[in-house]
Amino acid sequence: MKLERLIAMIYKLLNHEVLSAAVLADEYGVSQRTIYRDIDVLCAAGFPVVSVLGQHGGYGIMDGYKMDKALLGSYDVETLLTVLRSLSSVFEDERAQGTIERLQTISANSDGAAGLAVSLETRRVDPEALPKLRTGISERRAVRFDYVRADNERTARTLEPLRLHYKHSNWYVYGFCRTRRDYREFRLSRMLDVRLTEDRFAAHDEGLTDRPPAVYEEDEQTCDVVFRIYPEALSGALDQFPQADKNFHSDGSLTMRLRIHKPLEARWLWSILLGFGPGAEVLQPTELRFILRDHLQKALLLYDGKKD
Repeated sequence: MKLERLIAMIYKLLNHEVLSAAVLADEYGVSQRTIYRDIDVLCAAGFPVVSVLGQHGGYGIMDGYKMDKALLGSYDVETLLTVLRSLSSVFEDERAQGTIERLQTISANSDGAAGLAVSLETRRVDPEALPKLRTGISERRAVRFDYVRADNERTARTLEPLRLHYKHSNWYVYGFCRTRRDYREFRLSRMLDVRLTEDRFAAHDEGLTDRPPAVYEEDEQTCDVVFRIYPEALSGALDQFPQADKNFHSDGSLTMRLRIHKPLEARWLWSILLGFGPGAEVLQPTELRFILRDHLQKALLLYDGKKD
């Protein structure tokens, strides 16, 4: 414990001009007398710790003292700092903050500015869910929650969480679902009332956590969906369907062709297309046109006050 504190104190001093003994004692939960002894140990070990007198005095590292940068290049350091800062802001992770301080000592940018920024937005997620899930992963504790499936059915689940993902602008958790007795991935925005339990679980085979996603065979379950996008919905469609085949027209509209698994059951696709309003029109398959038309008619009944 003392060794860890001494190492942490070195990096802390490297990243601050002067820190008082009271601040350091509060940071590491020890007495000021212990800090004085730690400073003596660091000086004896050859670290150039200097004492600054006065009202705002304390301890610091001699000007010009730098750590060896041979281990990591400046690009590596700045990239790691960017990612760690984003993770630290999401999880309020003290360990990540400690790593940031250590990396800053070998960063080429003294002001912390970098040409890269990462935002792991959490506005779609219960702010308490991510820390609970991460604790469940690190401490191997099961979590319980209600989950709203794609078909809108709400089910109670118990999960042994193994890994968090951030992809397609959404957070997901992967683990062993005790309810279904199989490995599952859950979208956090659909998880309700996440509760961390005291029920511990054993370590899982690492190979299971790296299983590739299901690959759908090219059969009757997949088909091309073709839709026309009009100018008022152009930017939104490009954001939502970047991998679609695109054919631009002279009037500013765009035809998109996308291979979709079970498009007549893909509610996520319906909601996106309907969200474009008059800016999108499905051309193929015809059955999907009928589905979207029925949804629009039901919505009109709600606003016309004619629904029973």
